[in-house]
Amino acid sequence: MTPKIKKGALVRVIQEKLANSLEAQASDTRFPSYLFESKGEVLDLKEDYALIRFYVPTPNVWLRVDQLEVTA
Repeated sequence: MTPKIKKGALVRVIQEKLANSLEAQASDTRFPSYLFESKGEVLDLKEDYALIRFYVPTPNVWLRVDQLEVTA
């Protein structure tokens, strides 16, 4: 069973799920490597989306929770 995503959780983006998503088809599919190689922190949750802050100098990003996995 996968842990539930909640505020403050550290998460990693699942590359396969993001690459095949509707969001990826609607934007540039050249995703930066930090999305998949580093952890992000969940700042907020709204319906099926989570606002993620990565510890690199970039804006926060909204991603669907099914595209994320909780890390330790």
